Amino acid sequence: MAKLTWHNPGEKQYERGVSQVALFPFDPAVGTYGKGVAWNGATNISESPSGAEPTDLWADNIKYATFRSVEEFGLTLEAYMYPDEWYPCDGMAVPYPGMSIAQQSRRRFALVYRTEIGNDLTEDAGFKLHVAYGLTASPSEKAYPTINDSPEAVTFSWECTSTPVNVGILGQATTTGLVTLDSTKLSPAAMTAIQDALYGSASGDAALLLPDEIGALVAANPPVPAPPPPGP
Repeated sequence: MAKLTWHNPGEKQYERGVSQVALFPFDPAVGTYGKGVAWNGATNISESPSGAEPTDLWADNIKYATFRSVEEFGLTLEAYMYPDEWYPCDGMAVPYPGMSIAQQSRRRFALVYRTEIGNDLTEDAGFKLHVAYGLTASPSEKAYPTINDSPEAVTFSWECTSTPVNVGILGQATTTGLVTLDSTKLSPAAMTAIQDALYGSASGDAALLLPDEIGALVAANPPVPAPPPPGP
């Protein structure tokens, strides 16, 4: 038995920042996601789940039950610039280098991005990796203001929705559009193996991992139990 306590050292955590964004365009010719590329200039990613709306059932003048609709995942992506591989994802065909034609079909893609975890003891307590699947970007407004005495860089923004992928490790037929990995809870070996796959390494190019593949790496690299406290 133990009494609840609050504000213990190191337990007041927060999350901030987005960095190390990687784009994985879907290759319809082979039916899989292609090699990942670095996305320089990403400034903000806002995750925006939707759905899960309640439907109440009433009987005998009381609330009998509540159903919820299927939850969907989406995000808003903002950036100063984008890699060349983004063109087909934004509905642009490139018949020749430097020439793009808009209003074409939009290719699916996946994103990997990192956020930082801090606490009351350190700003560098750990990080989270986010893997978003089956995304498509909606057409977005692009404003090009004239250069004036207060110049600003143009910021691009896209609303993205997800078609979820299958997840087998939960032991039931389910899907997801987002997997999040917390380095403060997973083993360093698991995080290293996952990052080497997603971001590439000396032995391989950056390649997208599906949820079950990530789960297999986590299971193969469990956390090492903390040593017991020293005796009296």
